[in-house]
Amino acid sequence: MSDRRRLAALLPAIVAAAVLAVIVRAVWSLPPEAEGLSVAVSRVAAESGIDNKITVVLLDLRGYDTLLEVAVLMLATVAVLSLREDRDALYRRISERAAPVLAALTRLLVPLALVVAVHLVWVGAVRPGGAFQAGAVLGAAGILLALSGYARPQWVGRGAMRSALAVGLLTFLGIAMLSIVAGGELLEYPEQSRKTLILVIEVLLTLSIGASLVSLFLSSASEGPKEAGR
Repeated sequence: MSDRRRLAALLPAIVAAAVLAVIVRAVWSLPPEAEGLSVAVSRVAAESGIDNKITVVLLDLRGYDTLLEVAVLMLATVAVLSLREDRDALYRRISERAAPVLAALTRLLVPLALVVAVHLVWVGAVRPGGAFQAGAVLGAAGILLALSGYARPQWVGRGAMRSALAVGLLTFLGIAMLSIVAGGELLEYPEQSRKTLILVIEVLLTLSIGASLVSLFLSSASEGPKEAGR
């Protein structure tokens, strides 16, 4: 075996040993009793009046990350819609009318999903829940309607759909910039309205996330029967 082949065979072992050494060094340097972020999270939760630690972390301590995650989701939705040749992808029927059993199940589950989504947003301040979970439930309700043969209601215009997609991110950005205008830092909520602003962000993000998930599904679904119409 040539020296080059021996080196190639040993390279994975050398890399693995180096990674192991870094991990061992990092673990060895940890303090014996680390408090982590529990103290900081508890302090911020008390200041904001939000008891759910996850919501505090996502929208207060890690507001930058959450803002970027929402921005990525919205930009991905816009990119998918822009690549779709059918400009009416969000407004057409993709399936025949559902059979009686599925139609009855849809009429039962969709209102229940809306109630669950509202509940998840409302309890997100004190219990597990929040915009992403509620938005996923809301999106599932919309996808179920699409699979059951429903199309966009006539009273829902194109502007309403676009507004639903953008309102969450734009509100989040607006509130983030509002703190700078008030003399603070980005995403530094005013103390007197901290909880209210976070709740407003949660509600509107739920709407945008649900609309985004439904839009991604409809834009990638096959075109339904021509005779079905809207």
